[in-house]
Amino acid sequence: MAKEKTIFTCSDCGGTSPRWLGKCPHCNAWNTLVESVAESGGSGKNRYSQQYQALAATADVAVLSDIDATDMARTPTGMDELDRVLGGGIVEGGVVLIGGDPGIGKSTLLLQALDALQRSGQPTLYVTGEESGAQVALRSRRLGLDGSRVQVLAEIQLEKILATLDKLQPAIAVIDSIQTVYSDQLTSAPGSVAQVRECAAHLTRMAKATGIAVVLVGHVTKEGALAGPRVLEHMVDTVLYFEGDTHSSYRLVRAIKNRFGAVNEIGVFAMTEKGLKGVSNPSAIFLSQHSEPVPGSCVLVTLEGTRPMLVEIQALVDTGGPSPRRLSVGLDRDRLAMLLAVLHRHAGIATMDQDVFVNAVGGVRISEPAADLAVLLAISSSLRGKALPKGFMVFGEVGLAGEVRPAPRGQERLKEAAKLGFSVAVVPKANAPKKPIEGLTIHAVDRVEEAMDVVRGLG
Repeated sequence: MAKEKTIFTCSDCGGTSPRWLGKCPHCNAWNTLVESVAESGGSGKNRYSQQYQALAATADVAVLSDIDATDMARTPTGMDELDRVLGGGIVEGGVVLIGGDPGIGKSTLLLQALDALQRSGQPTLYVTGEESGAQVALRSRRLGLDGSRVQVLAEIQLEKILATLDKLQPAIAVIDSIQTVYSDQLTSAPGSVAQVRECAAHLTRMAKATGIAVVLVGHVTKEGALAGPRVLEHMVDTVLYFEGDTHSSYRLVRAIKNRFGAVNEIGVFAMTEKGLKGVSNPSAIFLSQHSEPVPGSCVLVTLEGTRPMLVEIQALVDTGGPSPRRLSVGLDRDRLAMLLAVLHRHAGIATMDQDVFVNAVGGVRISEPAADLAVLLAISSSLRGKALPKGFMVFGEVGLAGEVRPAPRGQERLKEAAKLGFSVAVVPKANAPKKPIEGLTIHAVDRVEEAMDVVRGLG
């Protein structure tokens, strides 16, 4: 018997190499080549005829203006926070990929969503490749889902899963997880690049052909990226990431990609004994409860997707040694170094000999530049040892020339702050509202030094 030929496939781009290399020759990524068995092409058929098919059904050529553009109907899952992230609910024939660290609550969330959908009259199917049916039943009892009629299938072979889906025709099916599913057509092991790519393509093709909504659960690597080939994220309609510290009870579900809704939208959940519960007012999580204002604390109105949220930015400036430290949690460290240089050059506040620590409360990660002004004011407050006034909030991007640039959707941010009882705001001049907002005193600034003068006057 001839020895099976092995090849090395890149998990990022899918390129192949006959031998292992430290760097992929196609995309230049390091340590991404994974050994797999080469597929034999001795069937006599054209290799493109069966294995590779379009994910969506082909149609005749049509003029774009003549195509009837109807909005996709959405089925609410019964969990408001999950519906927010999905863009309103589950779409018929849509494919969702949800990834996250082990034990963070992916299976729990999906089992709760399936139970709510089943109780509303939607036929559902939960395919588990990691647990037995008894373990899933035990979890449902623990979550308080008594009398749940969700159909469960413990199977990892793709062909059997597709046959079951064709027979039952559920409205939504969950595959937990895609890394455990394998196809008989391939000789490689489950979880390999070829198996994950092929199984995901077949399930996506089936979803588009039958209208069954499919949710794929994906594992993540130690770097936090989804395990398997990168093409997996390109195939599906929606990519969700589960974020959060396992030591905290709060979880964030973030939409990285969504063909049917807003990108970067987040849903906030709290892990309880009865499973995940949606948090309707997430700003309360990210604000510390101080009886009196403390130095080094500044409230920022950030935008996560379409939702304005209030987050507390904390800064601590302390006497440093020969090499002062710059540390940030939840914010970009390089941007912090740039902001300290701007603070020195344009506002005359030097921190060269000081340790600077910046933290976003609640474990949230802030990537938007509108947090710049809040970081600078928090650092200035900690350095002076004077607290910012009670009910004070701020937002605005800071440039290298010391200018304060506008942030998108400023009116919504201000209205959200006013709704939560904030009374004083420092905002970029371009974001100043034309009509006054009740209960909110707004100071519009153009430069960093103007913002510092306003804060000193308030203090």
